[in-house]
Amino acid sequence: MTQEQLTLDENLNKVGEGKKVEMSGEHSSQIKKIISAVKERNIQNIFFVACGGSMASLSFGEYFISKETNVPSYVFTSNEFIHRNPKGLNENSLVVVRSHSGNTPETVEAASFARGKGALTVAISLLVDSPLCKEAEYTMHYNYKDDSNAIDCEVGMFYTFIFELLQVLSPNEKYSRVLNQLSNLDELLAKNIKLFSIAGDEFGKKYKRENIIYTMASGAYIHHAYSFTSCLLMEMLWIHSNAIHSGEFFHGPFEITDYDVPFLVILGDGPSRPLDQRALDFVRKFSDKVEVVDIETLNYEGIDEDLKEYFGPALTGAVLRVYADGLAEHTGHPLSVRRYMWKMEY
Repeated sequence: MTQEQLTLDENLNKVGEGKKVEMSGEHSSQIKKIISAVKERNIQNIFFVACGGSMASLSFGEYFISKETNVPSYVFTSNEFIHRNPKGLNENSLVVVRSHSGNTPETVEAASFARGKGALTVAISLLVDSPLCKEAEYTMHYNYKDDSNAIDCEVGMFYTFIFELLQVLSPNEKYSRVLNQLSNLDELLAKNIKLFSIAGDEFGKKYKRENIIYTMASGAYIHHAYSFTSCLLMEMLWIHSNAIHSGEFFHGPFEITDYDVPFLVILGDGPSRPLDQRALDFVRKFSDKVEVVDIETLNYEGIDEDLKEYFGPALTGAVLRVYADGLAEHTGHPLSVRRYMWKMEY
């Protein structure tokens, strides 16, 4: 386990303890510079480029941009971004790249590739002197090794950036309210971790011997399902899994449903909730192993009713981490254990 992963876990614990940290002036300054650069360009499309969990975290940006504006936005895994060489990538493009370590080779190359096309490039990473940040024109770095809060820095910074960007692309008074209410984020993360702690522990106890667990979601939450499946269940816990889009469930995947097949369903709070509900109703008929994370039951204290849809995705990652922690506890398999990652060339 690297020092970076240790630091991340320590800071996740800080969130659970409810330790409040405000976004620093440095973080605000970074975002302000990027937004100023965006205003100086004629941005005609936006690309979010990364790998794994970093790609999933950027995907929320694409979701909100495509839902709220007319600006085309796309999500690419880094290597395909380079090999596909999108025709629309040019000096009128904004390319946001992300890697926690800042060392992911494909993402570093993607930043260089985009900059070579004249695009406005923004890197999100832990350290400003990482290879990724050196390749990009602008950076958002969340160096939380200084006692700041990991989740507040990463999630809070990215959401601030996205809603500042939305304010430029398609101004709306509700974005200003989102930005003001982001100050509640770290407390809400702590409260929701506590709220779901028993359910997460029970999940781990009940499913500790399962070899496969399917995860289902839609809308903004399909990105959480992907991250939970790929990064937590498969990478960290070595449990077979697949992230199934609720809207696609009845177009093939529902045939695997049986009484002993486990499903974790993320019941979203956005416009695609009916898709999740339909899939959930089906699996409940035929499987005895169905667990639900209902986003409408999250604690949204201090958030305006019409803004909850924006905050749900910001809170759900920490909640799903609680479920992974439950599995780690009851399987005796620490989330830090790997067979191949960081141990060999690949």
